Amino acid sequence: MLKLYTRLAIVLFLVTSCASKKPKFDDYVFKTKSEEQKYQTAYDKSLKLWEILYNQEDIKTSFGTAHVITAGPKNGKALVLLHGMDASSTMWYPNIKALAKNHRIYAIDFIMEPNKSNLTAKPLSSEEIVIYYNEIFDHYKLKKFDIIGASRGGWIATLLATQKNNSIDKIVLLSPAQTFKFIDKVGKTTSALMLKLFPNEKKFGKTLTAFSTHPEKISPIYKRQFYLANKYAKSNSSMLKMHPFSDKELESVQNPVLVLIGDKDVINSEESLERAKKHLPNSKSQIIKDAGHFLTIDQPKITNDAVINFLE
Repeated sequence: MLKLYTRLAIVLFLVTSCASKKPKFDDYVFKTKSEEQKYQTAYDKSLKLWEILYNQEDIKTSFGTAHVITAGPKNGKALVLLHGMDASSTMWYPNIKALAKNHRIYAIDFIMEPNKSNLTAKPLSSEEIVIYYNEIFDHYKLKKFDIIGASRGGWIATLLATQKNNSIDKIVLLSPAQTFKFIDKVGKTTSALMLKLFPNEKKFGKTLTAFSTHPEKISPIYKRQFYLANKYAKSNSSMLKMHPFSDKELESVQNPVLVLIGDKDVINSEESLERAKKHLPNSKSQIIKDAGHFLTIDQPKITNDAVINFLE
C-alpha cells in the first residue's frame, strides 16, 4: 500500500514540478492572469454562501499576503479555521453559522494553494508553515484560541500543536490527512490524482463521489470554485512533505483534541482513531455515520453539533 502511494505521489510531483517551471506571470499557483481572475470570481460567489456578516483582510507575512476572513462576535473566543486541500476558506459554508454563533472566527487561506492568499516566496517548509501561521496569530494577538483543521488543515493544526509554547487551546481534527497514518484507501483516491493530471468535469465528478457520500449536497456554486482549484492548482507536490507524526510528536500535544472521521472515509479509518487514542493524551474521537472525507458537507448538522459540544 505504501509503495503504491509513493509511486502516485512521485508522478504527481513530477507533473506539478514540470508545470511550474515556466509560469507565464509571477504567481506561485496560477499559470495565467486569466486563470487567476476566473478562480477569484468563483471564490467570491462561494463566499456569499456563508450568509452571515464577515470581513476579509490581507495580512502581510514573511512569505507573502495571508487572506483571512473574520466573522462572529468580537468578544467571542477566537476560533481558527484551516481548510482542506484546494478547498479554501469558503468550504466552511455549511458550518459557519453554527461556528460563528459564539466564537470569533479567523478562517485562513493556506498560502500554497488556489485561494486569496498570495505566496511571493519559494514553497514553504514545515518550519516556514509554522512561522506563516504564527505571524497571523501574532497580528491578531490571538491567545488561548481554539482551532479546527479539515484534511490537510488537520495536519497543519497538528503541526502547530506540536510546537513548544504555542497558544492553542482546544483542537478539532476533521479527517486529518497524513496525520496518524498514510492514506487509508489509496486505490480509491486515484481519481483525485488523475484529476490533477488531466482535469475535466467527468474526473471531477468521480473524485467527489470517492470523497463524499452525498456529493449532491455540494452547492453548485462551491462545486465550480472547487473544480477550478483542482484544474488550475500546480502546488500539490507539497503533500509529499506531509508525513504522519511520530508517537513522540503526538504525545507532546497535551491539548484537548477531538478527532472526527466518516465511516466511508478514504483517507482515514478506525486505525487512525486507535493511534489517536493511544498517543494523544487528552483526546476524544467519533465516527460519523454515512459520511466520507467531506464530513462538513456530508453530515453538517451532526458534525457541527459534535464540534460545538466539544468546544463549549
